[in-house]
Amino acid sequence: MTLIASLNLAKESDAIRLIEAIGEDDALGYPSAATTEQADQSWTVDVYFEDAADEDALARVVAETLGPNVGAFVVSDLVDEDWVAKSLEGLKPVRAGRFLVHGSHDRDKIQPGDIAIEIEAGEAFGTGHHGTTAGCLEEIDRLGKIHDYKSILDLGTGTGVLAIAIAKAWDKPVLATDIDPIATRVTAENAVLNGVGDKIDAATAEGFDNPAMVARAPFDLVVANILAGPLIALAPDVARYLAPKATVVLSGLLVAQGPSVTAAYVAEGLTLARQGEQEGWLTLTLER
Repeated sequence: MTLIASLNLAKESDAIRLIEAIGEDDALGYPSAATTEQADQSWTVDVYFEDAADEDALARVVAETLGPNVGAFVVSDLVDEDWVAKSLEGLKPVRAGRFLVHGSHDRDKIQPGDIAIEIEAGEAFGTGHHGTTAGCLEEIDRLGKIHDYKSILDLGTGTGVLAIAIAKAWDKPVLATDIDPIATRVTAENAVLNGVGDKIDAATAEGFDNPAMVARAPFDLVVANILAGPLIALAPDVARYLAPKATVVLSGLLVAQGPSVTAAYVAEGLTLARQGEQEGWLTLTLER
């Protein structure tokens, strides 16, 4: 059963600061987290846990980041079929470069020339509506026009939206991995739904701990849309499994986290080639 810990805040800036702190706190184990604006213009921070929510660690992060009088996260069970359907309900299609990410209810919005990616309600994160995903899609669209990648890894695939985008746009095989077996199952299902089931190999792995990753390395493109803390921790392994002249696209980080993430990869011999911002979230492109 997935658990959700929710905290309502008055200011968007406080919500962003708290999300950043949660993403950098080792004790919490780098959980998935999101901010949502409410109708009254307040902001809700939601943090998702698979087994148990560390409420003491959450309270400490809140106090250290925003002070002792902000309030506490409220933890509750999250029923999979309800929360995922609700997250997609009413979402409009998202355009990023040539890509159109949409639900089944918006198939009529596909225009000639669109590379359409249909993401159905499932049990993993990533619908294309978050600034990190949209930023990665735009960068994938740009890179595909100037490079011919052979071995491609989508690290932390979620719903598989980025892997599907690559497979559809470039007609290339993609290894899509995630620490969550639910995410890899959903990725495989979404790949079939989008007609690229034969091009996407979905594998469950913590970091690079999977034989499929060793067999497919070295990679000349790695895309990782996760969180700043794990991106920094993974820098040595990412670099170890890169081909010469490889490209790395990183997102899931706030603008303020860009320098520390960049520094971790520069220390491994990569160079920052490009960065873009979407709704306060950063996408970094580095090259070896």
